[in-house]
Amino acid sequence: MLNPPDEHNRRLLENVHPPGWVNPEPKDRYHLVVIGAGTAGLVTAAAAAGLGARVALVERHLMGGDCLNVGCVPSKAIIRAARAWYEARESRRLFGGPPAVEPGDFGAVMERMRRIRADLSPVDSVHRFRELGVDVFLGDGRFAGPSAVEIGGKRLEFRRAVIATGGRPDVPEIPGLGTAGYLTNETIFSLTALPPRLLVIGAGPVGCELAQAFARFGSQVTVIDRGEHALPREDADAAGVVERAMERDGVVFLRRASVIRVERSGGERLIVLPGANGEEPVRGDEILVAAGRVPNVEGLNLEAAGIGYDRTGVQVNDRLRTTTRRVYAAGDVCSRFQFTHAADALARIVVQNALFYGQARASRLIIPWTTYTSPEVAHVGMYEKDAGAAGLQVDTLTIPMHQVDRAVLDGETEGFLRLHFKKGSDRILGATLIAEHAGEMISEISLAMTAGLGLGRIGATIYPYPTQAEVFRKAADAWRRKKLTPIVKRMLKAFFNSFM
Repeated sequence: MLNPPDEHNRRLLENVHPPGWVNPEPKDRYHLVVIGAGTAGLVTAAAAAGLGARVALVERHLMGGDCLNVGCVPSKAIIRAARAWYEARESRRLFGGPPAVEPGDFGAVMERMRRIRADLSPVDSVHRFRELGVDVFLGDGRFAGPSAVEIGGKRLEFRRAVIATGGRPDVPEIPGLGTAGYLTNETIFSLTALPPRLLVIGAGPVGCELAQAFARFGSQVTVIDRGEHALPREDADAAGVVERAMERDGVVFLRRASVIRVERSGGERLIVLPGANGEEPVRGDEILVAAGRVPNVEGLNLEAAGIGYDRTGVQVNDRLRTTTRRVYAAGDVCSRFQFTHAADALARIVVQNALFYGQARASRLIIPWTTYTSPEVAHVGMYEKDAGAAGLQVDTLTIPMHQVDRAVLDGETEGFLRLHFKKGSDRILGATLIAEHAGEMISEISLAMTAGLGLGRIGATIYPYPTQAEVFRKAADAWRRKKLTPIVKRMLKAFFNSFM
C-alpha cells in the first residue's frame, strides 16, 4: 500500500490502516457517522465523541487522509530539506560561509520524511480514535438510504452523518499519459532516487512547491502550464516574484502550453507540445501531474440518500448541510478552500450545526492560505478583483520587503506586503504577503480581520526590532501618512506657527 516497504512505512500502516484490523460490531444507532478520516473527518469524530456522542468513523484507505500521508506532512518535510540544501550551496556567496563540496543524499531526505510521517501518525491512528470512544470501520462505506451507511455487509444507522471524503489529484485526459506513466502527490513521495529530469504539468501551488524543491535537490525541472503565469489565483506581480526565484533555482517555465500527447521511449518520457515548426517534444525521466484536484464523490451511493453533488463536490448550504436533512459535509469534498486548516474549521461548524442545531456559517470564516515556495506566498481575505466584484471600493497599500531591516539582514528582500482596505477607513478586506516566512506572519492579519481590528490598532502594537513582522508596522505608518492630507498639513503648520 505504501512504498518503499521499510520500517517507517510499516509503522505508519500499523497506525493508519493496520493489516489485521477487525471492524467492531455496529451500535444500534449512532448520533454521528463520519465517512472519511482525513482532517475534516478526524476533527468531526474526535470533537463529537469528546462531547459524549456515539460516533462511527469510516475510512477506505489511510487514516489521516492526504495531509498526513501524501500532502502537507511529506511535502513540507522535503521542502525544508530542499531549503537546507540551497542554503548550504549559497552560504559562501551570501554570507562568506564554507563551500558545500559534497553532493547531497536524496535517499536520506526521503527516509527522513518517512520517519517523521510515521512519528506523527499516532495522532491520527485507529488506536487513538478507538481510545476516544469512536467505532472505527476500515473499508468502503456507502449510503444505504437517508439514515444508514453500509460497510462490509454491516449497517450503520445514524441520526446524523458527515461526508468528509476529501479529494484526489485531477489527472487530465492527455493521450498516452497513462501508458507513459506519471506521478502525482499520492505517489511522488515513494521515490527513493532523484529523477535527473522532472517534467511538471501544472503551475499551481503543488506544482510550484515540488518543482522548486526538486530543482534545489538537483533535478532539471520543466514546468508546463496553460496559464499566463504561475499560481493563477494570485496577483500577477506576486506570482512573478515566485517565478523569478524558481527560475534562479533552475526551473524552466513553458507557459501557455497545451499538451498534445505523452510518449515513452525506453526509460525516457516525452511531453509533446505544439511548436513553431510543428510538434516539439520535451524530454524527462519522470512526469509529475499537478493539475488541480477533484472531490471524492464516487462509490458513496449518494443518490440512495438523496444527496446532491456535481463535479465541484457535494452540494451544501452555508451551514454545511447537504440536500438531505440528516447529512452534512466538510472539507475538500464540498469546499473551494482545499486546505487542512480550512477542513478543521469546517468540521467544527459541522459539529455545532449537526448535533446541536447550531447556526454557524461557513461564509463567516476568515481563511488564510500559504504556498510554501521560497519565498512563500500567503493570502487572506479579498483580492482587489474580489472587492470590485462585490461592489466595494478599496484603498491599496504595498510595502516592499526590502524596506524591512530584518529582511535585508537575512538576505530575504524579495516580495512585499499588500493590503486592501475599505475605502476611507482602516478596515482590512484582504492581504497578500510574499516573504520567506509569509506563512508564519499572515496570521497577524487573519487575527485582525477576525477580531475586527483595523490597521490603526496594528500600528499601536510594539514589535521587537529587528523582525520581518515589522512590515505590518511600516504599513500602519504609511497608512497614517496618507491621512496627512494637504488641508491637515496646513492646519498643523498653522498650529505649530502659533508657538513661534
